[in-house]
Amino acid sequence: MNAADVPDGALPSWEVFLRPRRGLAHQHTGSVRAADADMALERARDLYTRRGSPLSLWVVRSDAVHAASPTEHGPFFAAARHKPYRHPEHFAPPAEGDDQNDDEHD
Repeated sequence: MNAADVPDGALPSWEVFLRPRRGLAHQHTGSVRAADADMALERARDLYTRRGSPLSLWVVRSDAVHAASPTEHGPFFAAARHKPYRHPEHFAPPAEGDDQNDDEHD
């Protein structure tokens, strides 16, 4: 029996990510069902790239994706609140006229 003989509902699900153009991140676009990665890429290409020519296309088996659920949002992300230095807003830009290059003064 080959993949063509298997109903789509029995095939594994694959998540599809597109990167529309340089400078943008991959975005989750949808999902497809396919027997393997090559078939998933072909189905994703046929289904999700008809309206343009994306820079790249990724497929990942749905059972390989691990994510925090919305009910875990508070406890899961709470640990990061006490580390504001991880966010760019924590740092003030240098004042006008401040010399950041100490080598010039040596």
